[in-house]
Amino acid sequence: MKGLFKSKPRTPVDVVRQTRELLIYAGRTPDTRETKREEKMAELSKNIRELKQILYGNSESEPVSEACTQLTQEFFRENTLRLLITCVPKLNLEARKDATQVVANLQRQQVHSKLIACEYLEKNIDLLDILVSGYENTDMALHYGAMLRECIRHQTVAKYVLESQHMKKFFDFIQLPNFDIAADAAATFKELLTRHKSTVAEFLSKNYEWFFAEYNSKLLESSNYITRRQAIKLLGDILLDRSNSVVMTRYVSSRDNLRILMNLLRESSKSIQIEAFHVFKLFAANQNKPPDIVGILITNRSKLLRLFGDFKLDKENEQFEADKALVVKEIAALEPRDCT
Repeated sequence: MKGLFKSKPRTPVDVVRQTRELLIYAGRTPDTRETKREEKMAELSKNIRELKQILYGNSESEPVSEACTQLTQEFFRENTLRLLITCVPKLNLEARKDATQVVANLQRQQVHSKLIACEYLEKNIDLLDILVSGYENTDMALHYGAMLRECIRHQTVAKYVLESQHMKKFFDFIQLPNFDIAADAAATFKELLTRHKSTVAEFLSKNYEWFFAEYNSKLLESSNYITRRQAIKLLGDILLDRSNSVVMTRYVSSRDNLRILMNLLRESSKSIQIEAFHVFKLFAANQNKPPDIVGILITNRSKLLRLFGDFKLDKENEQFEADKALVVKEIAALEPRDCT
């Protein structure tokens, strides 16, 4: 007889609806009956785990696309994403990890060829404020940081973060004393500045002055070796990208920028020297060098040529040697220019 009364398996829609109800419950003032709350929170954790298994599959089966579509549609039909994001601090560690993976996966789920997560975030853009502010909370930083990186896969969402006051905060987040959080913030910062080419080029052109003043003083001239190393590598990635050619031309026309790069070339760290060279070669290759740039390069010509004479990679690299030869040729051929 037992088999006749087996409970019907829950559909993805059922799991989302029950999760939503439990999230609403979790968001309320703590219940006076502690036991009841613990039971509900345990049930919520179980539901979030089930959502993750539907989206990712498990050790025995791959995810079923129809189930993923049903789950995604129901998830964004109401405010489940907002409820889940705001509830993360109240979850236990394992449930937080599961919630992070659920939010991440939903950013990639298509329904009728549309990324409905993107449409939802555009209408609820303040959720990005919550995610970015997560870097200010040691317990939340890595969970919210991972969610944030998935959300900025959407160009409109990334544009919002780039154009917000949050961008200035990243210069401090990257230097937080907690290594894991600082590294996570640096990964998000890099994603914001490299993923969506046209949006990044527009942002850098509009915000050139303050952005590079902060970048130079807080990152390239940081007392922290890791910060300097990451910053000079990212600067090379940004300036060598063709879509940022206007910004690159402006950057390599500045004597202050050249001074910083020449200091980085003198670093004891080989990896910083190499990355600094990739940016320095842009100054040398610029065919319209301002007179003050030419003057600095001529003044330091013998030191630079001596430096590049001993400059070698651990492994032979034809491209690097060709770039170096070009830089040496450019510097050796320089003649003073009249400032008029």
